[in-house]
Amino acid sequence: MKKKLEYVWPVIGLLAVVFSFWLLYKELKDISASEVWNSVTGIGTDRWALCVLATFVAYAALAWYDRIALLHLGRKISWIVVSLVSFTTYALSHNIGASVLSGAMVRFRAYGSMGLSLAEVGMLVALCSFTFALGTVLIGGVVLVFEPEILLRFIEVPEWAARTAGGGLLALVALYVLGSWREFRPLRIGKFAVYYPRLPITVRQLFAAPLELLGAAAIIYFALPEAGNPGYFVVLGVFVVSFSLALISHAPGGLGVLEFAFLNAMASEHLSQADILAALLVFRLLYLVLPLAFAIIVVILFERSRLARTLHGDTGANGADKAV
Repeated sequence: MKKKLEYVWPVIGLLAVVFSFWLLYKELKDISASEVWNSVTGIGTDRWALCVLATFVAYAALAWYDRIALLHLGRKISWIVVSLVSFTTYALSHNIGASVLSGAMVRFRAYGSMGLSLAEVGMLVALCSFTFALGTVLIGGVVLVFEPEILLRFIEVPEWAARTAGGGLLALVALYVLGSWREFRPLRIGKFAVYYPRLPITVRQLFAAPLELLGAAAIIYFALPEAGNPGYFVVLGVFVVSFSLALISHAPGGLGVLEFAFLNAMASEHLSQADILAALLVFRLLYLVLPLAFAIIVVILFERSRLARTLHGDTGANGADKAV
């Protein structure tokens, strides 16, 4: 039974990709490749530079996730190593799909070689995932309170309901901060206990959590043409919902799911579908494809170094530490 469950999420992800591509084909069948290419080449050098900068901001925030989790565990690892491990982890997991599981395997391979136990790596993965969820809830709450019409782009709900939902999301964030500040007792689910981080850790999460989404959304925003651009706040809100749907689908890299959700939500704007699709392609290139290529090189070099040390009989944690 357990072996069968291992194939469930990959199958779901594959079905999501196939279905999304079918929907995308129906949506984009009248758009030629030359139109999209013209939109891509029409992006100015200054806008490309801003897109690249936004990518660095997003991945720096992801490295901060790991750093915060290590502080919570009381472990000290250099920023350079943490940044490299975090970058490799997210570059691979974003493209593979089922990011929690794939990210856990990469982190255990890297941090395990530095002396972290399986339990510690598990806690690190859980806290990083929670930090991302916290950022999504926080930004989602702010967007729904100030721009409730963004939710109407996806589902038909009254504006007051969207604002109420946003207020509820912000209340959850406030409750989490209160629990950390007042040191609430851990939340117990069966034998599993969730402990509130110390307040300094929580404060760091509140800054780091939204930063990754702000940077990722900025890639698309800067890639869109200035004429007809609905503004960063709208792009951010649409991106958060679309990106969340892509993650939930478990499709590798959210392939097709992200594009379909984003395109449909932006349909009411004064932008051509070719321009929107071009911006999404730029996002995929900078946020997913190029990081994946670099991450593969890092993994190959790391494994080669580990193999060399194993052949020389140096398999201790200190030797692995130096290898990284």
